[in-house]
Amino acid sequence: MKNVKALGLFVLAALVSLAAAVYAANWVARRGSVDTDRVVVAVTDIPLGSKLVPTMLGTAEWPRGSIPEGAFTDMQRLQDRVIKVGVLRGEALLEGKLAPEGTKGGLAAIIAPGKRAMSVRVNDVVGVAGFALPGNYVDVLVNAEQDKSGGTQQHQISMTVLENVLVLAVAQEAGRDETKPKVVSAVTLELSPADAEKLDLARSVGSLSLVLRNQVDKDPVGTAGITKNQLFGTSEPAAVPVSAAVKVAAAVKPAKPVAPRARPAAQFPAATCVEVIQGGGSTFNCF
Repeated sequence: MKNVKALGLFVLAALVSLAAAVYAANWVARRGSVDTDRVVVAVTDIPLGSKLVPTMLGTAEWPRGSIPEGAFTDMQRLQDRVIKVGVLRGEALLEGKLAPEGTKGGLAAIIAPGKRAMSVRVNDVVGVAGFALPGNYVDVLVNAEQDKSGGTQQHQISMTVLENVLVLAVAQEAGRDETKPKVVSAVTLELSPADAEKLDLARSVGSLSLVLRNQVDKDPVGTAGITKNQLFGTSEPAAVPVSAAVKVAAAVKPAKPVAPRARPAAQFPAATCVEVIQGGGSTFNCF
């Protein structure tokens, strides 16, 4: 009896093993029947601005139904193309990640159409303690003396002159995969031609500061700036324009000197005279 039970268990285990083997074989066969194509991928990390060479590229099997749009199947089509965003190892090369054909390598390849790259000198404070890294967005503030109209006294003012500006590079590095702060002496920003003119004027009239902002915060915030008197809550002295002061000075003219008038001679009352007759003669005594 015991031998019969043991034999039954053995046969059951064999059937279960056979069923599992058949299921596995069918699963492998189904996986092997999926249509695939070979797609060009990066075989090493490629920094932005790099010109592609054959040693950077390879191919990998990719399910035909999930091939990304813009992918390449021929490495020859990527010869001498320039990467405008960083590509990681094993990542597919896409047309959207490449600069236009004929673009040379370097920082110029990653500048957006219609934009310009401009560098400004920074220190550990102006450069947001080194946290203004490539790929981040910053606002630019200027602190300068503001000329008042009419030639009145100047006032110190701090205000935002540029918003949501992309940092292209710090020092001579344009890599965007760094997460550690890095204190540098210069930061390169991506600007429109009009904004480049504003920045050039701002750095010539005052000191600049960078303000780091959230990468997904694109809303502009218009401010009028703040003066020293507004900061400390003191009232500004009333300004008298030069033109008004000139008019007042012209209206109030000094009086012309008046010649002193001649004083009339003193008038005395008429004298009283008395005739004195003495010795056949007469004399008059007045008093």
